[in-house]
Amino acid sequence: MGRLAAHRADPKPPSDPKPRAAPSVPGNPAGAARRGSGGRTIFTGRSVTTAVLLAAGLLASRLWLVEPVTVSSESMEPALPKGSTVLMFKPGPLLAPVKAGDLVVFTSPEDGKPAVKRAIALGGQTVAIEDSVLVVDGVQQAEPGIDHSRIDGTYFGPVTVPAGHVFVLGDNRAGSIDSRAYGSVPLEALQATVLWPAGR
Repeated sequence: MGRLAAHRADPKPPSDPKPRAAPSVPGNPAGAARRGSGGRTIFTGRSVTTAVLLAAGLLASRLWLVEPVTVSSESMEPALPKGSTVLMFKPGPLLAPVKAGDLVVFTSPEDGKPAVKRAIALGGQTVAIEDSVLVVDGVQQAEPGIDHSRIDGTYFGPVTVPAGHVFVLGDNRAGSIDSRAYGSVPLEALQATVLWPAGR
């Protein structure tokens, strides 16, 4: 008589009525970078978003706020030697009134290229150069950065700056094409002020 093999099923373990919470990782909030297998860093949503926002902020600063440019001429020596780098602050002319001594950036009427010069006088003021000495409103101006020996015997003016304009000069008076040649520059034509190096 054949036998029926009796196969006994193993008893099922008791079910856990409460779901178990996923283990937490100390010091690793949601969305932060964490370590994967092999020591690799895994970036999650929040860290990637922060990186993207930071990059966008830097790009915006480059486009709309601050821009580094290289000085391509000798007209502003010795303050800005040819080949040096300056930081243009684009909202500068809009945020604060331009004053004498500021370094300003505009499109040169002489060649249509960006130019950096020093603001000398504003609308209503008179400007003259007497034997290399700058005179504004009849008062000689102290200019410690100007090499007067290079422009000895130079005379100009006097001229009166029109309202809403600024009279600009290069520090290297002997080698600069500036307001002596193309006149005062409209304030609305100023594109930026130089953030660094600063004016006098």
